[in-house]
Amino acid sequence: MVIGVIGGGASGMAAALAAAENPDVSVILMERQARVGRKLQATGNGRCNLSNIHATDRGYNGERPEFAMPAIAAFDPEQTIRWFADLGLYTVTEPSGKVYPYSDQANSVVDVLRLNLCKPNIALKLGFEAEKIQKNDAGFVVSGNGETVTCEKLIIACGGLAGSKLGGSMSGYKLLAKLGHKSTRLRPSLVQIKTDWPAIAALKGVRANCHIEILRDGSLFGASTGELQLTEQGISGPVVFEISRDVCYGPGEWTARMDFLPDWEIARLEQELNRRRGTDLPMEELLTGILHNRLGRVLTKAAGVTGKAFVRELSNREAGDICGAVKSLEISLTEPMGMDSAQVTAGGVLTEQFDANTMESRLVPGLYACGEVLDIDGDCGGYNLQWAWSSGRCAGLHAGGVGL
Repeated sequence: MVIGVIGGGASGMAAALAAAENPDVSVILMERQARVGRKLQATGNGRCNLSNIHATDRGYNGERPEFAMPAIAAFDPEQTIRWFADLGLYTVTEPSGKVYPYSDQANSVVDVLRLNLCKPNIALKLGFEAEKIQKNDAGFVVSGNGETVTCEKLIIACGGLAGSKLGGSMSGYKLLAKLGHKSTRLRPSLVQIKTDWPAIAALKGVRANCHIEILRDGSLFGASTGELQLTEQGISGPVVFEISRDVCYGPGEWTARMDFLPDWEIARLEQELNRRRGTDLPMEELLTGILHNRLGRVLTKAAGVTGKAFVRELSNREAGDICGAVKSLEISLTEPMGMDSAQVTAGGVLTEQFDANTMESRLVPGLYACGEVLDIDGDCGGYNLQWAWSSGRCAGLHAGGVGL
């Protein structure tokens, strides 16, 4: 039996390796790029947060997030860690639950997967873009680049639209649509949010520990604490990614309220500023040693304190205004960055048209889908890759009849 897999990303490689565990199965892994795992190689800023030990019963989104649970339960984070160890990858689990390769290099993950794909019953077909799928009595005929691939069963693992510069595309959605499957609205997730705050450009490259609240028409939409990255256009970093899903979608006024000293009570900051007022410290150095120098200067200006040369000239009201800017700065949000900048796609092919226990289509027997192409997206911190491994392995095992 021949199993075709379209897509050489995380879920596709997991599916191919799982199906190939049946020695009587031949797997053809089709990838439109010149090498497998290109997008995977760029994840986690090149570190590859490949799982999270908490990704067992929460952390997933979509119209039916519960769809992810059977595959996750069948191949959970602990099993994933053992699987990678068997493949030859040594991992480390951080206190937060995030799992990384011990080398701290995404290349290690891609290389281990690539080397394990070198099996007698796995054939890689690189530079092959699937353009058309025909279903017949014998199975499927996949056409592209003037060539065809024939297989009895077919797994769609094309990934999502996010990160198009690294391989994200509409191909999976289009292929499944032609076979009768419908999709939800697609939008970026785990993505930077733009602001029209004039001072943002001066903070490009600044990182800070921050508690951030996203407000919609003054009501709390989401909140998180962690590393904030300030860019030329807006706010980014893990703390933003965790709450970026659906921000700035739909009507309303969107704002971000930021506390740049989440571990300090405001009384402690007031006390420290009062102590500094008894020195000859230049005003621009008021928050030096507490915050990043550039951030401190911008927040001082945001509080309306300008034109004073020394900290001793600061009034009580002005000191209070600076404390307010540090502890509860509000900036308006305009829109998320586009799919090119997103780490994952929110939305996808309707999961109700697939069997959650096997990943097989309810509409087309012998057709499977896994990973980001489906309407499942995970929270920041390894959840999306865990879904890729779990759903890919589920599809591969069932398509290949491994241990069933």
